[in-house]
Amino acid sequence: MGLVAQLSRFVAIGAFSALVDFGAYHLLLSLGTWVHAAKAISFILGTTTAYLLNRRFTFSASGGGRARFAGFLLLYGTTFAINIGVNAVMLAVLPEVDLKISLAWVIAQGTATAINFVMLRTVVFRD
Repeated sequence: MGLVAQLSRFVAIGAFSALVDFGAYHLLLSLGTWVHAAKAISFILGTTTAYLLNRRFTFSASGGGRARFAGFLLLYGTTFAINIGVNAVMLAVLPEVDLKISLAWVIAQGTATAINFVMLRTVVFRD
C-alpha cells in the first residue's frame, strides 16, 4: 500500500481512536478523576484502539511476533510519556480559556500522533 493510502487510513483510524481517547478523558474528568490519571487512561484506550485497527487496516501487518510487539511497547511507552508531558506543559502555559483542557489534549494528541505514524510506518510495521 502506498504512502497516501496508508496516511488516509491512518487519519481515519486516528480520528476514531481520538474520539475514544477524548471521550474517555472527559468522562473520567467528569467522574472526578485526577487530570493526569484521566489523560493516562484515555491515552492507553485510544492508542490501543489505534494500534489494533492500524495493524489490520493501515499497515496490513500479520504476525511479527515478539519483535513487533516489543517495538509497539517501546513506541507507545515513549509516546505515552510525550503525550502526558505535552498535555501537562500545555495546561501550565495556555491562558485560562473555556476550552483550555480540550486544547491541551489536541496539542498533546497531535504530537503523539505524528510520532506514531512515522514510527509505525518505518519501524514497527515495516515489512
